[in-house]
Amino acid sequence: MLATATGTSLRIYSLNSLTLLSTITGGHKRSIRSCAWKPGSGDTATIATGSFDASVGIWSQEVDDNEEWRFAIVLDGHESEVKSVSWSAGGNLLATSSRDKSVWIWEEVADDDYETVAVLQEHEGDVKCVSWHPEEEMLASGSYDDDIRLWREEIDDWGCVSVLRGHQSTVWAVAWEPLPPRDESIGSRLISCSDDITIRVWKKAPNQERQSQSRLSIIKTTSGEEWVEEAQLPKTHVRTIYSVAWSKETHRIASVGGDGKIVVYEEEKQLSGGWQVLAAYDCAHREFEINNVVWAKAKVDGTVQEVLVTTGDDGEVKIWTVS
Repeated sequence: MLATATGTSLRIYSLNSLTLLSTITGGHKRSIRSCAWKPGSGDTATIATGSFDASVGIWSQEVDDNEEWRFAIVLDGHESEVKSVSWSAGGNLLATSSRDKSVWIWEEVADDDYETVAVLQEHEGDVKCVSWHPEEEMLASGSYDDDIRLWREEIDDWGCVSVLRGHQSTVWAVAWEPLPPRDESIGSRLISCSDDITIRVWKKAPNQERQSQSRLSIIKTTSGEEWVEEAQLPKTHVRTIYSVAWSKETHRIASVGGDGKIVVYEEEKQLSGGWQVLAAYDCAHREFEINNVVWAKAKVDGTVQEVLVTTGDDGEVKIWTVS
């Protein structure tokens, strides 16, 4: 299934029939800014939403009983609009970020019962995005302050273990390389996109690289962990890049932005950090900006295949195949 937000409502689509299943209203007082499916929900489908009303909503539906969606709980705490929501791989932790410059981490302690386990306030600007590592309980966040921060729990206390400085303007989105990573010796890499019209790939630094990297291309951590900038993807966009997505099936990267363009990149076969543009499509939502892109599996012409889903300021949701 696919969830999208418009105004104060959610729309749920089937990716098998490409039809609208449900329109969910109520709960938020102002427009929904972001939404995310909870992984491993079993017989209960669960979605988290972040809104301009500064609240986080948890919605659920008993799938087998085909019941109506219900607004299960509201999580309050942020002082301004919630920009992003993200579930951990295990589904027990929810991260939220806000214009109030903070990142909150919530833990589900019982059904429809969440506790705040951390309020992280080290960013100096709006926190535009949060994204959990696909395996570890490590969180990445990107901000209006141009920085990317990595957060871990250390000795029962969450804190920033890494700060990445390299982008020259707002970081709009971050995304982790899906499992299994291409190079298991370094684990999952991180990609980021920015108002500076660059997409950067970051990796955990091998010991031999730590001394040779510049200050701006390294993430230094309190625990001795370091990350380096592995690559910048070919510059194809001409305006702000709002969203990036990393394919689990092909390991391709897709990007969209203010220029209305969709770009798909493919990594060179050798592990050299080289990338090439595989496909680009202009005016994908006519003259409108494109604000989000995700990879998904959908039934197209009777065959289940990987597709790209984009949403734009024209209010449309579009599904694309890459040939």
